[in-house]
Amino acid sequence: MGLLDHLIILPVLIPFFVAVILLFPRFSASLPLQRAVTLSANLLLLLVALSLLLTIRQQGVQVYALGNWSAPFGIVLVADAFSALMVCLSAVLGLAVTLYACAGEDKTGVFFHPLIMFQLMGINGAFLTGDAFNLFVFFEVLLIASYSLMIHGGGKQRVQANIHYVFLNLIGSSLFLFALGTLYGTLGTLNFADMADKIPQLGANELLLTKSGALLLLAVFGLKAAMLPLHFWLPKAYSTTSTPVAALFAIMTKVGIYSIWRVHGVMFGDQAGELANIALPWLWPIAILTIVIGAIAVLASKSLRVLCSNLVIVSVGTLLVSICLNSQQATSAGIYYLVHSTIACAAMFLLAGLIQQQRGKAEDRFVSARAMPQAAKLGFIFVLLAIALIGMPPLSGFIGKALILQSVYSSSHMLWVWPAILVSGLISLVALSRAGSSLFWRSNGEKNSSALQAHPAQFLALAILVSLLPVMVIFGGAVTEYAELAAEQLNSGLSLQQLHEVSQR
Repeated sequence: MGLLDHLIILPVLIPFFVAVILLFPRFSASLPLQRAVTLSANLLLLLVALSLLLTIRQQGVQVYALGNWSAPFGIVLVADAFSALMVCLSAVLGLAVTLYACAGEDKTGVFFHPLIMFQLMGINGAFLTGDAFNLFVFFEVLLIASYSLMIHGGGKQRVQANIHYVFLNLIGSSLFLFALGTLYGTLGTLNFADMADKIPQLGANELLLTKSGALLLLAVFGLKAAMLPLHFWLPKAYSTTSTPVAALFAIMTKVGIYSIWRVHGVMFGDQAGELANIALPWLWPIAILTIVIGAIAVLASKSLRVLCSNLVIVSVGTLLVSICLNSQQATSAGIYYLVHSTIACAAMFLLAGLIQQQRGKAEDRFVSARAMPQAAKLGFIFVLLAIALIGMPPLSGFIGKALILQSVYSSSHMLWVWPAILVSGLISLVALSRAGSSLFWRSNGEKNSSALQAHPAQFLALAILVSLLPVMVIFGGAVTEYAELAAEQLNSGLSLQQLHEVSQR
């Protein structure tokens, strides 16, 4: 077997082994060495992710059976177009975040770089696993790493936010185990493909228990995704942690959204017999209310990082709408918007960090302060990101929202979806306009010459993310075509027989 035969497992193994190596005394004692190793690992991870994208594009879905034990008895990793795209997205974020941190943010904690690697390992594993129990395992890996990353650099506010974050996620993990135990008791398996085969065949006595397990999973994934009413932890957590960590956490809610799509959109989707689409009656009002509450919170935000955190909640609601629409066109539009919103929010968090370090005690709060030494550069980037987050042309946010609106056109749900998305965009326009005028125009005095200017590595990290927004427009045809392929593979799912056929290619 060649290296390409093990391509699927590399996004999990690379960050794992690099994290372990970075814990050795020789590496942990040398910050420049840690930076070099982590950046090299992120570049390698990005190359692997791109190779996986191309392989799936050419050969279709890929399956990897660990230890050569076939499903449903062995552990399998499954890479389709959607999961490979998410792995690629996490690799891009990992590279940008590491570059930004190398400007000095990583000096405030000894284990920053190994924790970033463990975080990426958990995220990639969650995207690639073909088994519900291993989804739980990878959730715990990324959560344990996030607990430490959230308090990176210390501080009272970070510790308080972390206590709430840890407490809620421990409850979520307990519910996750209860849900898995319930589903295993009724189905006798936790392999996604095997579960999808057995759910339509359930007897009347097993339906209620299985439904309970499925709805418990919805609550768990909803907590991870920060959907209403489980969203209240996010603004405090994301706005108080360090800048590179907040940017990486932009993909954390998408792990929850991805899991809802994978479990409730496929296994409990149209082919699930009497349990078909059991989550939709719950998700519809939650999706609309998440957008509404997120938009109100955006308008009430008093700092740029809190505003961006609330924009993450709005994006979660918009993605839930795509799931609720339950069509291939809506799924394709949602996948495009997911990539856009993750990149745009992560970039805005990085920009907020630069603004914070140049405004002194005012930080990124919407109050008057001395002018920033690099106000022109930062202001230009702010305008680009604001346009993208609002959903105005010509950047990718406009295309993402337009595709979602088009997918619901002439549907009875149009009366709910269009006003929610368009009004939330208008509110975001008002809030970001106010933020821009407060941060860049309301200055009291000369430039703050003593402020710490942005490091070239920080600008490079920001440039990587910002440049992807127009790229998604320039190559919009190819991106949307890939999103359609991802939606097609996701909606079709895999039966156990198909899983075996794919693994034997």
